[in-house]
Amino acid sequence: MRPTAAGVTRTLCLVAVLAAVGLLPWLSGRDPALTVLRARSAEREPTREALDAVRADLGLDTGPLSLLGSWAAGLVRGDLGTSWVSGGEVLPSVTAGLQVSLGLMAAALGVAVPLAAALVAPVLVRGRGSAGAGAAMLAAVPEFLLATVALLVCGVWLGWLPTSGWAGPGYLVLPALALGVPAGGLLGRLVADALPGVLDERWVELWRGAGVSRAFVAGAALRRVLPPLVPQFGMAAVGLTGGAVAVETVFAVPGIGRTALGAAKSQDLPLLQGAVLALLALGLVTGAVAARLRRRLLGPALRDAGLDLPAARPVRTHPAVPLTLFTVLAGVIGWGLARDPYTVRTAARLAAPSWAHPLGTDGLGRDVLARLGHGAAPTVGTAAAVCLLSLLVGLALGFLPGVAAGAADIANALPPVIVGILVAAAAGPGTGGAALAVALISWPPPAAHAAALVQEVRASAFLTAQRAIGATPWWILTRHVLPSVAAPVARHALLRLPGMALALAALGFLGLGAQPPAPEWGLLLDESRAYIERAPWAALAPAVALALLAGLAVSGAAYAQGRKAGKEAPVGVRAAALGA
Repeated sequence: MRPTAAGVTRTLCLVAVLAAVGLLPWLSGRDPALTVLRARSAEREPTREALDAVRADLGLDTGPLSLLGSWAAGLVRGDLGTSWVSGGEVLPSVTAGLQVSLGLMAAALGVAVPLAAALVAPVLVRGRGSAGAGAAMLAAVPEFLLATVALLVCGVWLGWLPTSGWAGPGYLVLPALALGVPAGGLLGRLVADALPGVLDERWVELWRGAGVSRAFVAGAALRRVLPPLVPQFGMAAVGLTGGAVAVETVFAVPGIGRTALGAAKSQDLPLLQGAVLALLALGLVTGAVAARLRRRLLGPALRDAGLDLPAARPVRTHPAVPLTLFTVLAGVIGWGLARDPYTVRTAARLAAPSWAHPLGTDGLGRDVLARLGHGAAPTVGTAAAVCLLSLLVGLALGFLPGVAAGAADIANALPPVIVGILVAAAAGPGTGGAALAVALISWPPPAAHAAALVQEVRASAFLTAQRAIGATPWWILTRHVLPSVAAPVARHALLRLPGMALALAALGFLGLGAQPPAPEWGLLLDESRAYIERAPWAALAPAVALALLAGLAVSGAAYAQGRKAGKEAPVGVRAAALGA
C-alpha cells in the first residue's frame, strides 16, 4: 500500500519529536556534568578533571549521534536509563508516576461524564436548546486556575478536604474536580450543541410519527451525534494529560506530570526523557483509540464517507456581556499601569487591600494592582504575537492539507505544558520559550479551517469561469482564493487569542514561562501560593483576571458566532464579490 502524504508527515514529525527527546542532553545548551556533580557530591569542586570524569560516566563525551543511538537502543530493550540526580532506575519512577496519573485521570473522567450527562439531559428532554454559556464557561476555565481556587476555598478557608499529598481517597477529590469540571463542560457542550440539529432531521420526525418511544429516539440521536465528535473527545482526553501537570503541581500529587516538571527544573534529563515519552505515548494512544472508536461507531458502510453533523446552533449572547467584561478588565489593567510594579516595601509585606494598595501587596511588599496591570503585556501581548504566527502558518498549510494533517496529529497529541517542558529543558524557561511552545501546537485549528475553505473555493463554479476566460493561477490565488480564506480564518484565530493567553499563563504558573520579577499573570498566581493562607487576595487578583479573560473568550466567541449565523453569504459569492 502506497504511503500517503499525511502518513509520511506524521511519521517524520514523530521521529523528530523522539529525536528531540533523545538529544535533550545536547539541546539543553547547559553542561549536565555540573548538575550531576553537584547532585552526587555538593562539597566536591567542579574541576575540569571531575567534570570530564562525569561526562565519561554519562557517555556525554561520545557525541550526540552516539548518545542518541545508545538511548534508542536502551529504549528498545525497555531501559530508560539511570537518573542523574538520584542514581536510581528511571523506569520504576516513570511507572509509579504514570499509575498515579492514570488513577487521577480516571477519577476526573468520573466527574466529567456525569457533568456532561447533566448538561445534555435537558436538550434530550426538550428536544431543543443547547448547553449554553454556562457549559462554555466551565470548558474555558484553566485547570490550574480551578485547582488554585478549589484549594483556597475548600481546603484553606473551609477545611473540608486535604490540600496536598496522595494518602487516601480524600486526597483525590479536589484534584479530580479541578481536572474533571472543565473536561465535563467541554464534552457536554459538544454533544448538547450538536443534538438540536440532529433532532430536527427528517428521520426523527418519521420515528416519532411511527410511535417510537422518546427514550429510543434519544438513544439513536446520541449514537448519531457521537462518531463525528469522538476525535474531539480524544483531544479532550489529551488535554487531561496537560492539565494533570498543573493540578499535580498544585496539590503535590506524585504523578507523571509533576515528575516531568521536577526533572526539567533539576536537569535530570534521563528522568525527563522517560516522563515525556510516557506522556507522549499516552496522547498518541488516546488519539488512536478515539479514531478506532469512531470507525466502530460508524460501521463499515460509512467509514469511507464519514458522517457529518448538521451545523450547530450558535450560543447567542447579548453584546453587553463581552463589553462589560472587557470594560472591567481594561479598567483594572489601566489602573494598574499607572502604578509601580517593582518597588519593594518590606514593611508593607502581605498588606490587606486599602486605599494605598487597592488589591493589597505580595510577599515582597509590591503592589498587586500594579503587577496585575503591567502583567497584561507579557500575558496578552505575547499571546497576540503567537496568534498572528499561528494564523500565518495555518493559512500556508491550508494549501497543503495532506502534509498538514499528519503533522496536526502529532501536534494535537502534545498539550502545551508538555511542549513547554521540552522547550524549557532545551532553551531554559522564559517568555520566548513559552511562546514557542504554544505556537508549535496552536496552528492545527486555523490550518484545518483554511484547508476546508480552500477546498470549497476551488470547487466553486465562478473559478471555473475565471480559468475559462484565461485568468492566471496567480491572479486566481491573490484575487479570489486568499481574500475568501484569509478573513474567516483571521476571525477564527482572533477568537483563540484568549485561549492562547491562558495557555501562556499556565506555563508561567508552572515556572516554564516568564521569570521573576516579571509581573506575568500565571507567575503572579504561582508566587502567591506560598502565602495563600495569610494573603489570599494576592492569589485572587490574578485568578479573577484570568477568569474574566476566560469569560471574555466565551462571550466574545458566542457573540461573533451569533452575528455570523444566517448573515454570511456562501464562500463562492463572497469570493466573487471580492474579486470583482
